[in-house]
This record gives sequence, structure tokens and C-alpha cells, in this order.
Amino acid sequence: MSIEENLVDMQSVSFQAALLYTSSKGERRIRVHTMCLPVVNSLSDIFAGADVQAITGLLASMAVDRSVTSSLSDARDAMTNASIDSLTSYRTSVLTIQQPGLLAPACLRLFPLYILALLKQKAFRTGTSTRLDDRVFAMCQLKYQPLAYVMLMIHPALYRVDDLTDEGALNISERAIPQPRVQQLSVEKLSREGAFLMDAGSVIYLWIGRNCNPDFLTQVLGVPDYAAVPQNMNLLPELDTAESQRTRAFVGWLREQRPFFPILHVIRDESPLKASFMQNMIEDRTESALSYYEFLLHVQQQVSK
Repeated sequence: MSIEENLVDMQSVSFQAALLYTSSKGERRIRVHTMCLPVVNSLSDIFAGADVQAITGLLASMAVDRSVTSSLSDARDAMTNASIDSLTSYRTSVLTIQQPGLLAPACLRLFPLYILALLKQKAFRTGTSTRLDDRVFAMCQLKYQPLAYVMLMIHPALYRVDDLTDEGALNISERAIPQPRVQQLSVEKLSREGAFLMDAGSVIYLWIGRNCNPDFLTQVLGVPDYAAVPQNMNLLPELDTAESQRTRAFVGWLREQRPFFPILHVIRDESPLKASFMQNMIEDRTESALSYYEFLLHVQQQVSK
């Protein structure tokens, strides 16, 4: 795309794309997408209107292409540099008073976190054994999934579900859908006395703490104790308890928001899938990757140079 006209006197510009395709019934159709955006003359306005999720999704797609055409190392460096360059530009071109610390516009405050999450994805991670098939599959997901599912893959949503209540619940089709608070993706937020559900887009994990509340085990999972939780449990039993109905309503509501059916994995500490669950704790340090705090320090050092 190139801009051929002078935009100084324009208040808005329009982008239009047309897709010619054949429907499942053999009909030839044209789908037209049009977007109208305002024209601004200051960087502060651009930063104020930045969509951090759209930027992250675009960078993920570009990083996949760069991994194929260049190298995985180049793709990782490009993503890190994108975070550093954007915050450096904000510091030098927008801020009128230089202050210590890492400063970012409100809409980009999560940008370093999302970049770190991308670096820890199977598609781009290093230092951890990753099968080629798994890496390529992750790359395809990042490149071709809708943005909402890409973001859940990059930064899953973590909820504590052993204490669900109807307080603040959504009422949909005469159903009460609990709305638990989203937790940080850190092991510090886990508790052996609780049960935590992680929505990672195409898969949902339900991690059961070793000392989980016995009432949750019996009234939601239908087992007498922790040792009785099956190793390969993928379905929540339909029990005639309020706790079971709340948990199943919440899981069902998450699934209804996407056109595919995310599989549910109930996992214990001894489960082989625990590693997949823990790898999504992106704010924690691993043997081959920085913690979120350490990554922020690295970005701050580069921005302050």
C-alpha cells in the first residue's frame, strides 16, 4: 500500500478491500470491507488511538513470516525491538518532561507483556525442546486465527473456579453465568487449596490443587477426594448441585463464544499436561526466558539509552 496524495487537508481516509470467492453452494460472491480512519498530525494522537491487540496480532503474523524467510532468532529480535522502538519513540517524541522509569501510553501498557508472551509461545520459544510439528502448528494458529483467539492463545485467561458465586453473574437465556475475576498468569496466583480454569483459546485447562476444597471435588467433579480425580478427564459430570451448574454454565459460556469446541483437560499435579498449563504462566521466569519483571527492566534499559 502506498499513499499518493497529500493528506494535510484531509480529516479522514478510507481503506477498502474486496474479496472474490465461491460460497459452499457454488455461488460467486464479492465481500467488500471498508474502514474509515481519522487523519492526525501529532504522534500523541497516534499513540492515544493505538490498538495494542491488533498490533500484537500483526507482529505475530509478521514474525511467523520472518521465521520462515529468515530465522527464528531474527523474528524474536524483531518483536523485542518493536516494543523497545515504540516506547522509545513515545519517550522522545511525545513526553515533554523526561521522567525516570518505563513510561508508556495507557493503550500500550500491556505491549511488553504481550511481546514477552509471544516470545514464550511454542512458535517462537528457544531453549525448550519443541517438536517441529508443534511449532509449525502454533505458527499456523497465530497467522490464520481471528484476533480474539490469537490473543487468548498468546495471553490465556486464568480464573479461580472453586468459589464461584452468582454475585455479578450475567443473565443469558435465563441462565446465570458466573464472572470470576481474571488472575495474573503467575504461579504465585495459584493455590493448592483451589481449582483454576485457564482459557487458552483452542483448549481449556482445569487445574486441581492437591489440597483442593473437598466440596468442589464432590459437587463439581463427582469424586470423593483428590486421589480419585481421573488422569484423563475431559468432561464435567452433570451433577444436581449449584456448584456443578455454575461451573458448567461458565465453561459452556466460554465455548459458545467461538465457532469451534475447545477441549477441556482436567489436570492434577501428576498429569503430563501440567507442563502445558504451567508454560502459560508467562509472567514467571523459566530456564530459558525472562520473567515479566526482568523483561520490563530489559526494555527500560534499552529505552533509556
